[in-house]
Amino acid sequence: MPPSPAASRLHVKDLGVAAHHTGGGPVPLLEAVSLDVARGEAVAVVGESGSGKSLATRAVTGLLPEGTAVTDGTVTLDGEDILALGPRARHALRGRRLTLLLQDPFTMLHPQLTCGRQIADGLREHRGRGRAARTARHAEVARRLAEVGLDATVAERHPHELSGGMRQRVAIAAALAGDPGLLIADEPTTALDATSQRAVLALLRRLGKDRGMGLVLITHDLRVAFEVCDRVYVFYAGTVLEHGRPADLRALPRHPYTAALLAAEPSLRERREPLPALPGFVPAPGHRGPGCSFAPRCAHVTETCTDRPVPLAPVPDAGPGRLSACVRVADLAPVLQAPERPTGANLPARPARAEAVSDAVLQIEAVRRVFPAATRPALDGVSLSVAPGEVLALVGESGSGKTTLARIALGLESADSGSVRVGEVRLGPGAKPGTAQRRALAAEAQIVFQDPYASLDPLRTLGATLAEALASPAARGRGPRERAARAAEVERLLAQVGLPAAYARRRPAALSGGERQRVAIARALATRPRLLVCDEAVAALDVSVQAQLLNLLRDLQRAERFAILFITHDLGVVRQIADRVAVLHQGRLVEEGTAPHVLDTPTHDWTRRMLDALPGEAPAQEAAG
Repeated sequence: MPPSPAASRLHVKDLGVAAHHTGGGPVPLLEAVSLDVARGEAVAVVGESGSGKSLATRAVTGLLPEGTAVTDGTVTLDGEDILALGPRARHALRGRRLTLLLQDPFTMLHPQLTCGRQIADGLREHRGRGRAARTARHAEVARRLAEVGLDATVAERHPHELSGGMRQRVAIAAALAGDPGLLIADEPTTALDATSQRAVLALLRRLGKDRGMGLVLITHDLRVAFEVCDRVYVFYAGTVLEHGRPADLRALPRHPYTAALLAAEPSLRERREPLPALPGFVPAPGHRGPGCSFAPRCAHVTETCTDRPVPLAPVPDAGPGRLSACVRVADLAPVLQAPERPTGANLPARPARAEAVSDAVLQIEAVRRVFPAATRPALDGVSLSVAPGEVLALVGESGSGKTTLARIALGLESADSGSVRVGEVRLGPGAKPGTAQRRALAAEAQIVFQDPYASLDPLRTLGATLAEALASPAARGRGPRERAARAAEVERLLAQVGLPAAYARRRPAALSGGERQRVAIARALATRPRLLVCDEAVAALDVSVQAQLLNLLRDLQRAERFAILFITHDLGVVRQIADRVAVLHQGRLVEEGTAPHVLDTPTHDWTRRMLDALPGEAPAQEAAG
């Protein structure tokens, strides 16, 4: 049950935010959003991209984008109305009474300053210049690093010298240096492997309880929300559709949207083909209907859902604090208890490959790579292969060597020893490939990166981006025939990833994150490569969009028979897409086998640790027992 306003660190009541455009009226972005956070309590805000999660918290911190403003409601922090404060007073709150922790620690940490300096800058005390003040400041920085599980020597290092998990711990220490009463963490563990993710989440939870600090965790990962938080708010299209305790939402969601999100979560226990995926997208501001905003995507919609607004209201007979914005909440309870999971079948992975190693698209043998000043090799004698039509998942913690291995396979890094063959292209140790070899390699292998926003040129149309990637000589000339062939090939690529031909005239800013990633996949497939490297290609996406992309990749790969090296830290995703799994730990290949064998009966301690660290779901072998 939500705390009373008097007992709340943060109390938000009926918050409204709108965008103001020249020549037009305000466009609502948030409507009637209410939430509370008590001292020492962790509250999750979940939902798809565009649902208003980050916007609501930026309204609280006073960091709304230009052209937007709060139009309604109240926001109180420890009983003080912070919306009534002037800009200077709001600025003084940040870092002292409330702090925002972002997803990418590089966004928060200055690359040219030592970690210790960045923590010290936020301290309230020990700010003098004398020797005694410096000594006290160094001791306090060491204490803060120890609080987040890091050695005092980290104070002298720069962010680029640390692993992703260590950087995020330093960012937490810097965010908490001012001892805020409220921490807002916006997707703080999305880019981390399962073991680092669990450690960071446990750290945030412990610090919140020890300090009496309220924690707002913004995430698209329901497993993370259920693992860490006391209560969950489900956002959609600028409103709250459901609220309750994690155990209650997991056992019986009381809104079809929550049920659909739960169904789309990739399960570690079972492989489903296809993965249940939500159709369509979150409606854009100004395009929401008069009734329930989820109605156009809801499988249970009726006329009563669309004729009037549906307020968030207590769920009858569901206990205190359980809220839903569904007019059919009572009669849908039996249907939502098993949220749409029967739409997929529990299938085993495909049988182990029959191709010989000599037929492999990617062949890596005894590759070793040591970076200057490193304490251990990034890769130490790694050998693996990927056959045509096969998906090999490469998993491991941050810093295990996954991305380094992918870069060597693509000719972006050179190995110190060992050999690499991609299709017919052979890459030896030492020198990087020449121009002709790079062109041959680009025809054999392509990559899809994690961030769909950074993968595409924002100034070019999608048609121009895809046309540039085409390898066919018939599509690269300037005459009418070549232009027609180029347009037809671009249309084919867009259709291949489920996008209409009209998207060729759009620019990336007009697309959602999932649509951008579809275009990134289309661009990678434009050369008809024999190998596709996916480097955390679905890690930053909502679970519903993630399910769509995994289904798409599976269908394309089976139709075109290209091989996939799939780098990920999400073992639930591994279960859904991989035929085989290779586990890297500190630069060494410690386990390899079929996906069911590795996930159900792991033989290496590190593999078991990764399985145990997955939030919100017991490993398959435990579940079976």
